[in-house]
Amino acid sequence: MHDRQSAVSRGLWLEYLTVGWNALEAAVAIFAGWMAGSIALIGFGIDSVIESSSGAVMLWRLHADVDESRREHIERTALRLVGVSFFALAAYVAVDAASSLLRREAPHESIPGIGIATASLIVMPLLARAKRRVAAALDSRAMHADSRQTSLCAYLSAILLGGLALNAVAGWWWADPLAALIMVPIIAKEGFEALRGEKCDDCACNVSAQVLKKNRSH
Repeated sequence: MHDRQSAVSRGLWLEYLTVGWNALEAAVAIFAGWMAGSIALIGFGIDSVIESSSGAVMLWRLHADVDESRREHIERTALRLVGVSFFALAAYVAVDAASSLLRREAPHESIPGIGIATASLIVMPLLARAKRRVAAALDSRAMHADSRQTSLCAYLSAILLGGLALNAVAGWWWADPLAALIMVPIIAKEGFEALRGEKCDDCACNVSAQVLKKNRSH
């Protein structure tokens, strides 16, 4: 019981960090994008808003963990809500990238935008890994799905930086929106799996380990 409470505490700390970081990321990216006229940066900021909503859902899920009678019901609801946020992200990225391709809009250089995207590329993988550990400890499919969305945020940061670099060096203005479009089915697949309530590999392994431990104790 103590181990679970410790995992919940770690999860809460990670989700507060997620919401706070993404709020900062959204504010910087949207403002920098507006100043530079960069659709790519504005889109990155909106992605951060969606990621914050997923973090808020997980805060609700983790705060409710003490109620064992409702834990599974809340877990399923949180998983579906995170799944919906995946679809919202996929829809926005698809529309934004398609619009950029049709209008031939190249990503514009922005020092604050490059800075926040670089920081996100460093922070998000670490945050996602920590979330996966908590997800395994709690056997939480919702937490694992949220960790996947955090990983996707890092991928989108890499796409943004790659698009800026390729446009600056080779004049490939289409690299950024094309890479984003390639991400759309991956994001949608994550949303579909979350809505179906599929167990993650980490969580499944965690359950198997718990069963094996119980069997050995008998």
